[in-house]
Amino acid sequence: MPITKLQLKGRDFLSVLDFSTEEIYKIFSLTKAMKKNPKAYRKKLDGKMMMLIFEKPSLRTHVTFDVGIKQLGGDSLFYASSEKNRIGVRESFYDVAKNLERMVNGIMIRTFAHNVCTQLAEHANIPIINGLTDLEHPCQAMADYFTISEFKKDLSKTKLAFVGDGNNVAHSLMLLAARLGSTFALAMPKGYEPNADIVSKAKETAKKTGAKIIITNDAIEAVINADAIYTDVWASMGQESESAERKKIFQPYQVNAKLVKNAKSDYLFMHCLPAHRNDEVTDDVIDSKNSVVFQEAENRLHVQKAIMFELLRD
Repeated sequence: MPITKLQLKGRDFLSVLDFSTEEIYKIFSLTKAMKKNPKAYRKKLDGKMMMLIFEKPSLRTHVTFDVGIKQLGGDSLFYASSEKNRIGVRESFYDVAKNLERMVNGIMIRTFAHNVCTQLAEHANIPIINGLTDLEHPCQAMADYFTISEFKKDLSKTKLAFVGDGNNVAHSLMLLAARLGSTFALAMPKGYEPNADIVSKAKETAKKTGAKIIITNDAIEAVINADAIYTDVWASMGQESESAERKKIFQPYQVNAKLVKNAKSDYLFMHCLPAHRNDEVTDDVIDSKNSVVFQEAENRLHVQKAIMFELLRD
């Protein structure tokens, strides 16, 4: 079935809410087509150049964007930013944006502060893609829900339970669930709640789509009858000094064999990786038949190819 053209050319993707429900589903349709027949898209972005800016280290984000643009016929340029040459410090956001828009066709940035993305997007006349900030991880969430769609026919009837810190990944999953009309349940210890503004946006969106957003301190409540269980490391990049303390606080929120018995028998186990095995998740869960963590990681490649294609195409 032919893919309807989207009106995404030249736009930014900084937050899940930058795409409408219809646009998300069309991205998923394109992702499915690209995954099934990658040869058909080999020259679609011929001559296009992506700038990949990393202020945070990465395995999956780097590889999937680099390989993805090349599989579409384009190329990428890697730029590792440090304290001395950080965007907006050594040179203003405006000057960086105005330089790069004359040299490349799009920018993916993986950084700490979300305003780095928004400032670049404000000044650059080329698409900016959020590869991760401390507030959101939208490409990860898109890959996650695409993965769920490969197993569940109707995303609006699914329940995703996130057990752990109310972090950037949880934020984007919550917003995407709201867009899709799904149920999203987040369980975390007191004091580690998600950003209040993100929760407010998710609940406002949910009013229009029929989604259900649950925020609780009870892991069992979140996981009951879940179609998918998601977790992430207890201490994200930049929080290493808190690791020992967080390990004690989050121990009751470990995803283990006992907890997952509360979910549906065919639940999917998900993790954005890297995983700290036997901390946030036990080996018997992440290595079980229910685990889709590596399929999920692969789908970063396919979803991001679809996003780059739509934003950068002629």
